Amino acid sequence: MKTLHIGPRHLLSLNDLSRDEAWALIRRAVELKAMVRNGEIYEPLKNKTLAMIFEKSSTRTRVSFETGMTQFGGHALFLSSRDTQLGRGEPVRDTAKVLSRMVDGIMVRNDSQAQLEELAKHSKVPVINALTDMYHPCQLLADMQTWLEVKGDFSGKTAAWVGDGNNVCHSFINAAKLFGFNLRVATPAGYEPDAGIVAAAGDAVSLTTDPKAAVAGADLVVTDTWISMGQDEEKQQRIDDFAGFQVDSDMMALADDEAIFLHCLPAYRGYEVSEDVIDGPQSYVLKAAENRLHAQHSLMEMLMA
Repeated sequence: MKTLHIGPRHLLSLNDLSRDEAWALIRRAVELKAMVRNGEIYEPLKNKTLAMIFEKSSTRTRVSFETGMTQFGGHALFLSSRDTQLGRGEPVRDTAKVLSRMVDGIMVRNDSQAQLEELAKHSKVPVINALTDMYHPCQLLADMQTWLEVKGDFSGKTAAWVGDGNNVCHSFINAAKLFGFNLRVATPAGYEPDAGIVAAAGDAVSLTTDPKAAVAGADLVVTDTWISMGQDEEKQQRIDDFAGFQVDSDMMALADDEAIFLHCLPAYRGYEVSEDVIDGPQSYVLKAAENRLHAQHSLMEMLMA
């Protein structure tokens, strides 16, 4: 376990958790999910407010956090880029100091990991990374909860990432080291994940440019969009570069017979994943999308209750 933390506890990446905490979080998420489905009233955040700062839009992130706060008896305050001065004239530290005198937690979805860390440095309340250019830890908590629910303890199992070495990929790399599974990352040349993040994961992660080699015998196969927000000008180039990286039925057939498929959504069918895979019996994409709510329940309970 980590040493005693002074001041508010943040989740800026999965590296802010110990292995014991990470496993406890997703196991607690399973418990909280059952409580919600059983109609139990549990309000550990009654009368507390979460400020949600969105510089990048999202369906699942807003709905899951806002619903989660409501179910926990609290309130979620939506702030778009038009509603705040974050990074636009007012120093980030001033925004952090003012907001954290008024609310009990801050969730941020933006482009800059550095800006997020600056905000957390000056905040008196917990700050949660709901996506930056470098990481997407909340998605990984939901994915790990899903893997646990479907297959049980996945320590020592093998996951294959097929596609871009992006922010979700970076959090999968963090997760491999944290939860104790093996991750094979397959990307086209030039789209590899950050070398420092890979190095920090040690032998938990291996890189290849061959998606079939990555998927062979894997217990979990994961992909993500080839064209993220802000990359529209690169669309055709990326489509060309990612030829051969679509997760289709032929590629899934190379994985373990009991392998499952995940995608953080939104998915672009016919590009990174075929219709028959994302809608097929091995796909737990919708389960993982729902689990954003429950994994974040567990996270907010840990940080804010």
